[in-house]
This record gives sequence, C-alpha cells and structure tokens, in this order.
Amino acid sequence: MGDRLRGKTALITGAGMGIGREAAQLFAAEGARVVVADIDAKAAKETVSRIEAAGGEALAVVGDVAMESDVERMVAEGVARLGGLHVLYNNAGVLWKDRDRSVLETDPAWWDRVMAINLKSVFWVTKHGIPHLQRAGGGSIVLMGSVSALVGFTRAQDAYTCAKGALISLTKSLAIQFAKDRIRCNIIHPGIVDTPLQAPYLTDQLRKEFETGIPIGRIARPREIANVALFLASEESSYMTGAELVVDGGFTAG
Repeated sequence: MGDRLRGKTALITGAGMGIGREAAQLFAAEGARVVVADIDAKAAKETVSRIEAAGGEALAVVGDVAMESDVERMVAEGVARLGGLHVLYNNAGVLWKDRDRSVLETDPAWWDRVMAINLKSVFWVTKHGIPHLQRAGGGSIVLMGSVSALVGFTRAQDAYTCAKGALISLTKSLAIQFAKDRIRCNIIHPGIVDTPLQAPYLTDQLRKEFETGIPIGRIARPREIANVALFLASEESSYMTGAELVVDGGFTAG
C-alpha cells in the first residue's frame, strides 16, 4: 500500500468499469477511502470487492449521475460512511457513436441524454461535493475531458464534443472560484482508451487505423489515464489548477 492519498476520501463516478475502476483500485492502493459511484450496482460492488481483497476501504453507491437527487444521496452516503470528502473525480461518461453523430443526424433526446451524463453530472457532483471539500480545508477536483474537445473529427459526435468542450470552461471557472478554499480543479484529455465503453466500436480494422495515427503506436490502457488522475488528486500536483493534461500518445501533437 502507498500513501499518496493517505487519510483522504475520494468519490469517483463511473467507477464500476474501465478507467473508473482502475482509478478506484489505484486510489485505494495509495491509501484513499473510495466512494465507488456507478449506475450499475453489480459493477460497483465488484470494484469494491477488488479493493477490499487488496486491503483497501471502499463503499459502493448506486445512482444516475445525471439526476441531482441521486448525486446528492450518493455524496451524502459516502461522507456519512467514510468520513469527509477530499477528492471528486468526475469520470462517468457515455460514448454512443451509433446515436451521437452530426447535428444533422442526432435525435434531440439522445443529445440531451449525452449532455446530461457527460456535462450536467459534473454540475451535480461539484454542487454537492464542493461544500464537503471546503469543510475539509481543501481538496482536488478532476474532470474527464477528451481530445474530441480539442480537434475536429470527420466522424462527428457533436453532443459528446460539446459536453467535453464545456468542461474545459467549467474547469477554469471552478479553479478560479475555489482557489481561496485550497480547492484545485484540473481536467484530463485522454485519447482513445481500450475500455468497455470503446469495445463495441473497436473492430480490428478500426483499432489498426487508430494505432497508425498515434505516434506512440498504440491505444491507451485504462491504468495510464488513472495514473494521471492519481497525480492530480494527490499533493504532487499541489501547484496545478485550471490546467489541461493531454494524454493521447501524441495524437494531437501531429
């Protein structure tokens, strides 16, 4: 066990699989008590079981991050059971390439749902989480952006792109507002990551195309993004706020 988050409680949304699960396990291994938030109860409990088997402490809370009442309850449960709150990692998101396309093609109902999960959820988590960070004397907020917010793609996902772009502005606003409270806010922009969210779309041909366009020559592993989240959650990044960290294997540098 490490100690980079010793004595801290972290809430991670979308922690039932992929990057969120990796981050939950990593944070716990570094001493954090982890509130594992997910809409899938079975997945959340599996993450908790893995953490506990490794000697860590975690709590599964289940709800829809797009609904304020669910988020308020999940935050309250985490604080009541694990004590305080020091890190908010807004990892939950959806990537529906079959439903989220160009503005000319996307159904308004799907647009609203993508925006609710990828953007509005952060509103709810920060609204109900920041007061606990203030009471704790400070903390770290980590947002999950995307390279889709930085460059355009021929294959459009306009709702996803807009949500991730808005998070950049929110990151900077939160960073400035709450610096006085010793609360930092930073955003990660991953490139393509080999997660269950991407799996339905990653055919062998498409994977090869992605890898050809990435200077490092491969798709990211979830742990590689979770490592960056750990850095931002820890005091190692104590002088960073309002920053954007691009973790894309060099894709946007080309």
